[in-house]
Amino acid sequence: MSTASIANNAYQMAAKLQQQARAAEDVGAQRDSVDFGQMVQEAVETVVDKGRAADDKAIGMIEGKTGVVDVVTAVAETEVALETMVTVRDRVISAYEEIMRMPI
Repeated sequence: MSTASIANNAYQMAAKLQQQARAAEDVGAQRDSVDFGQMVQEAVETVVDKGRAADDKAIGMIEGKTGVVDVVTAVAETEVALETMVTVRDRVISAYEEIMRMPI
């Protein structure tokens, strides 16, 4: 093989590797980006699910299928999830208000 064809093959391989690296970066960037709305929706759904689970446990206790400890634990988990959600909401509102006070 001539030196020119070896160099040509090397350049083509380098170009392919560069394209693959760019494609991998694009996929990585898409994977790393966070959709805030989706995150909030999932958090709300988690709180609602925990509330439903606590309700189910309370009904199970009335029916005699669940113990008191399970009900108290479920209610405590729901309370913690709700308090976390309220804290995040307060922080978001505070950040929004601070941004609105900034001069343009």
